[in-house]
Amino acid sequence: MSVKHLTGFRRSLIICSAVFVLLTALTVLVVQHMGRVSEGGETELVRRAIINAANTCYAVEGAYPSDLEYLKAHYALRYDEERYGVYYDAFASNVAPDIIVTEKEVFGR
Repeated sequence: MSVKHLTGFRRSLIICSAVFVLLTALTVLVVQHMGRVSEGGETELVRRAIINAANTCYAVEGAYPSDLEYLKAHYALRYDEERYGVYYDAFASNVAPDIIVTEKEVFGR
């Protein structure tokens, strides 16, 4: 084999290795992004479940519940309380409550 042939082979090997590393890094970034998008979607699902339970309560009883415990006890509301924090502010029984759902920070995750 000639020296030129080995140099061309090394160049090709370096280029292929660089492309492989770049594609691997890109794949990792895409997977991380998809994970964040998915988590945001789950938070919205919890929020929608609480809104639906509150609206059902209003339709059945004519008043929005004063707290989440009422929805849990009477309307089978369930969510992972260790994972999600919920702000539920019922101003009045005839006004839809303000509902904010956030994902709690979990160490080691």
